[in-house]
Amino acid sequence: MVPIETWMTYTVACILIILVPGPDNILAISRGLSQGRLAACISSAGAALGLMMHVLVAFLGLAVLIQTSAVAFSVVKFAGAGYLIWLGIKVLRSRELIAFSSQSHLSHRAVFLTGFLTNVLNPKPALFILAFVPQFVSPVHGAVELQTFFLGTWFALLAFAVFTVLGSFSSLFARWLEGHPRAILV
Repeated sequence: MVPIETWMTYTVACILIILVPGPDNILAISRGLSQGRLAACISSAGAALGLMMHVLVAFLGLAVLIQTSAVAFSVVKFAGAGYLIWLGIKVLRSRELIAFSSQSHLSHRAVFLTGFLTNVLNPKPALFILAFVPQFVSPVHGAVELQTFFLGTWFALLAFAVFTVLGSFSSLFARWLEGHPRAILV
């Protein structure tokens, strides 16, 4: 299996990459701000499961199809772009872009699906997993497929943890702002 030194280096690299702002971070933070810690956790679980779909695709070797077939890549890319445009239109049509209160409550199912679909319909995580994970895999340490699956799963678990922490802190911040309305005016 993966040596502990490689696993630790991989863990640090993953955390740094996960902290780079992106759609998942924004979703977790926005859910934490508007609906609280539970919604942030549910959004993070959806995002992590979406990442796991890409890990499974990489594990099964199907991601190579996306990388080598312009048509397959375009289909996934346009489906993802369409979904993101649809989300953008929904945000623009809403009354508030950022809500610190729970006026625009989404169901837990909708929160989960948004996190999940944001990852599944985005081809970048698949390409990222194909490019990043193999850097830490070595045939000397056992089956490449199992190492890929293990490291990809670890990435998804780390993403879940980091997004949950970000969403939880944003929830605490929103509650603090509700108790200190003068802080918003400054």
